[in-house]
Amino acid sequence: MKEAGQQFVADHVSGLPRSGIRDFFAIVQAMPEAISLGIGEPDFVTPWHIREAAIFALEKGKTSYTDNLGLIRLRREISTYVENNFGIGYHPEKEVLVAVGVSEALDIALRAVLNPGDKVIYHEPCYVSYSPSIKLAHAEPIAVATSAEDEFGINPERVIEAWEPGVKVLLLNFPTNPTGGVTEKAKLEKLAKFAVEKDLLVISDEIYSELTFEGEHTSIASLPGMKERTIFLHGFSKAFAMTGFRIGYACGPQVLIEAMMKVHQYSMLCAPILSQEAAIEALKNGAPAVSKMKDAYQRRRDLIVRRFNEIGLKCHLPKGSFYAFPSIQGFGMSSIDFCKGLLEKEEVAIVPGTAFGESGAGFARASFSTSYERILEATDRIERYVGSLG
Repeated sequence: MKEAGQQFVADHVSGLPRSGIRDFFAIVQAMPEAISLGIGEPDFVTPWHIREAAIFALEKGKTSYTDNLGLIRLRREISTYVENNFGIGYHPEKEVLVAVGVSEALDIALRAVLNPGDKVIYHEPCYVSYSPSIKLAHAEPIAVATSAEDEFGINPERVIEAWEPGVKVLLLNFPTNPTGGVTEKAKLEKLAKFAVEKDLLVISDEIYSELTFEGEHTSIASLPGMKERTIFLHGFSKAFAMTGFRIGYACGPQVLIEAMMKVHQYSMLCAPILSQEAAIEALKNGAPAVSKMKDAYQRRRDLIVRRFNEIGLKCHLPKGSFYAFPSIQGFGMSSIDFCKGLLEKEEVAIVPGTAFGESGAGFARASFSTSYERILEATDRIERYVGSLG
């Protein structure tokens, strides 16, 4: 028997799974002693000078709508920041759109460019919203698996092999959630050549770029011939610890930004003005705080990866983001059963790898965006749990 109202739910929505992260951590809320290494949110409070900018804007009565594209002062700061940090020049009045987080920026990008039946290649394991967002745009997702052997960097040959008629978009995310994988410039150059040959649009989600620990982050949009066929997505949630401000942005060719703006104006209208004012301050003066938080994440990363490998959970050293992705393949359990058992017996929450796609099977995601001390305690508990498995 159908639940009341079920007959009214759209077919393409009814078939979507609930987020594997949110479902799992609903259990954690009822466990006050649990240590969560699950939600990808900085444990740092937004730096005071950024909060103060929002407070000051509120005190000055800045409570109105803004231009659909966002405050021009913020778009100018974004343009300067992207050029200085990524080597890509965008016109602030025509090629920059301020969104309600990168999640909205991705959603409106997909809806603006995809026709029903179009196909999108993306790499997996990946952020939980990618496949559902593609389906909500009435397009078809094509997953390309990455592997622990490659430290979850993308293999261009696999992308090329996955191409089929109807593919319109290549969706990238480096550094990657949930694996911390990165991809070196040479591989990006191969992907860029492939995108040009097949006339693909690239959507590049680079929200974790400031949290690159080894080497230099390269944006595919900065490569020759790619700016005109790339939508560059970025935001403030991770590096600036501004998750609750819900502020992100997209940069790209004017015609694509205009198309995205049409979707944005009829759904969100504009990003919150107080968040935009805070973002201006973050871009102007936030670099020292970002550097300090990055150093703390790197110290935590080194700890959690060392402890996982000591425990027997083989784990590569993530070169970016604030996630470790250890293997649990040696225990003859699914990633869901391993994580549920850990939560029930030792009250430590990590996320089953399958929440991030089928290629996440046999792994789990542990965020090191919590304190060094809590990571120490959590890994001690994980060691006890692993010991109990024999």
